[in-house]
Amino acid sequence: MIPIIPIDSATPNPHAPLTGENTISGLKNPPPLALYIHIPWCARKCPYCDFNSHENKLKIPENAYVDALIADLEQATPLVWGRKISSVFFGGGTPSLFSAKAIDKILSHVRMLTPLEYDAEVTLEANPGSVDAGHFAGYKAAGVTRLSIGIQSFNNQYLNALGRIHDEGEAMAAAELAMATFDQVNLDVMYALPNQTLEDALQDAKRACALNPSHLSFYHLTLEPNTPFHRTPPSLPDDDTSAVMQEKIEVILKEHGFDHYETSGFAKPGKQCRHNLNYWTFGDYLGIGAGAHSKLSFHDKIIRQTRHKHPNRYLEHAVKGEAVDNEWSIPREELGFEFTMNALRLTGGFDLSLFEQRTGLNRSAISKQLNQAEKKGLLTQSLNDQHQVIIEPTIMGQRFLNELLQIFL
Repeated sequence: MIPIIPIDSATPNPHAPLTGENTISGLKNPPPLALYIHIPWCARKCPYCDFNSHENKLKIPENAYVDALIADLEQATPLVWGRKISSVFFGGGTPSLFSAKAIDKILSHVRMLTPLEYDAEVTLEANPGSVDAGHFAGYKAAGVTRLSIGIQSFNNQYLNALGRIHDEGEAMAAAELAMATFDQVNLDVMYALPNQTLEDALQDAKRACALNPSHLSFYHLTLEPNTPFHRTPPSLPDDDTSAVMQEKIEVILKEHGFDHYETSGFAKPGKQCRHNLNYWTFGDYLGIGAGAHSKLSFHDKIIRQTRHKHPNRYLEHAVKGEAVDNEWSIPREELGFEFTMNALRLTGGFDLSLFEQRTGLNRSAISKQLNQAEKKGLLTQSLNDQHQVIIEPTIMGQRFLNELLQIFL
């Protein structure tokens, strides 16, 4: 586990140059930088969700939260001074509970405070039960370029089992409206749902493909700790059935022109999610909002930050310039795992020189683990036409990603 170091009077300045064993000396240039903005409220908390989200039982303090986000960004700007932001992602919770006016105000301040690339990808997550035509048009006018809709299923039986507040008609209507409004649309769909049959799982995949979005995310339902589903597990398909679902869904998506480019991501050519690709290639990201995480690189270290998690505590501290709850440097010996935990999600693998560029370490730091994983048939090491060493997970490595990553711990 990465140690969490509280920022207090007894903690050394986290931005002071490092010395000794933990120094990272090879970071010559910072990686691409993304901005993540967390909106923590949702209309109803789903029983499988372990994200930092809170039911909207009272009126959401939209104006106060927007002001807190802006104050948070202002305080964080010196850490990324002069670096261009390549993508922005509004996640949650349900960001579409916020008005288009609020999203516009946030993005206006992002443009004022940071060099936002002119063609930056700006994604906003939305749920079918909390959006309408006015919201979609307003989001686009505010600068959102990509909408990600939490469909989960097109079947009312499974939507009810998942505790979703929309039905299949609303799911279809929201997807069609998004497609008519935005050039890039992602649909989130889940499989291996409570009592789900193989036929129904494949039907969801076919209906998603028929809508012809630019991107699809297909997730296996997992029982996360500290969720109602974990405390009272529903009846789920067995492992063999789930594996068949996954294999057949991937075939359907491939037949419809979707490239399986990362563990759960499928995209039409050239439509991969740039924000997520930045995560998987160990790029940097500044996270603002309740519970948001950051990963930022400097010439001598790589740091992580977390913001205060509970919305009320975040609101209280952000306006005082105290949004950051914890900050620590990633120990040198953990960088190999941190990098591969992300990069091995990419089905096409990665150039080994990227490891050196993004961690500041020599490739020899993970050579033993790479060889061990190759012997187990979990990845391959090969030279491409440009004589670059490509590390690529095998089909077995993709299926047993946790086992593969365990080698790098």
